[in-house]
Amino acid sequence: MTDAQATVSQLWVYPIKSCAGVMVQEATLTDQGLLNDRCWMVVDAHGEMVSQRDVPQMALIQPSLRLSDVVLRAPGMLALHLALFEVQEPVKVQLWGQIMPAFDMGDVAAQWFSDFLGQTSEGKALGPLRLARFDPDHVRLSSTQWTGTVAAKNQFSDGYPYLVCSQASVEDLNARLAAQGHGAVDLRRFRPNIVLSGIAAHDEDHLRSLSWQAEEGQVVLQPVKPCSRCPMPNVDPDTAAVNPLLGDVLQSYRQDRRLDGAISFGMNAIATQGVSEDVEPVLRVGQVLDLQYLL
Repeated sequence: MTDAQATVSQLWVYPIKSCAGVMVQEATLTDQGLLNDRCWMVVDAHGEMVSQRDVPQMALIQPSLRLSDVVLRAPGMLALHLALFEVQEPVKVQLWGQIMPAFDMGDVAAQWFSDFLGQTSEGKALGPLRLARFDPDHVRLSSTQWTGTVAAKNQFSDGYPYLVCSQASVEDLNARLAAQGHGAVDLRRFRPNIVLSGIAAHDEDHLRSLSWQAEEGQVVLQPVKPCSRCPMPNVDPDTAAVNPLLGDVLQSYRQDRRLDGAISFGMNAIATQGVSEDVEPVLRVGQVLDLQYLL
């Protein structure tokens, strides 16, 4: 049964956690999320995650995907090339208190990130940084508090393999900003993977499932948890300037009782059908999705 339909208007992958995203015309769904999404993470000398929360200039690091490598560019820096299939030194890294295996990307990448990022937004020196790649053999699961019996794998995402957002949600936010005399923002601030058009603002909050017929069979995604928002949307993706205005506006209308009043924007989703180690369907911009709403 289909309650409505929506169209995929944009697809995004974020090869390096907290750096800029790459808009693509099609994306492969793997059992750990979109292919090449959050495969790498910047860590400090203790192996702990470094993110835009403390280092907003990470927004200025722009990856581009090629067949055999990822190319990173940043203002004032020579391009850095990361081989997609190179074997690196095993290390341990930490993400939200979870310690997990990864692979160090070497001294050249480490120096590149250390040189460009340098310090936190408070001016504190970060010290030496490293770039780590997720170990694809490691099983990192989403919280079963929200996924139930489904074992949903992730790489270095905050906790769920897909983030779904509607274009109308961003347009509604911009209308609120305009009413207060402020300029518009774009959806890059919210770092979605799948952007939907053809539904009302925040309809993604009320979806039971999104499905489509791929070449390999039917694929079903289930939104499971509202995406709680830290201060990262306050970072301008073009300049890395931080302004709390956006968070203040969201606070006025996006406090979510499902998250005990925390701000939410977009829905974290998992695959419940049609995606596995052996089956990796492709989702394309322009694909029409069948939607089922919660009762």
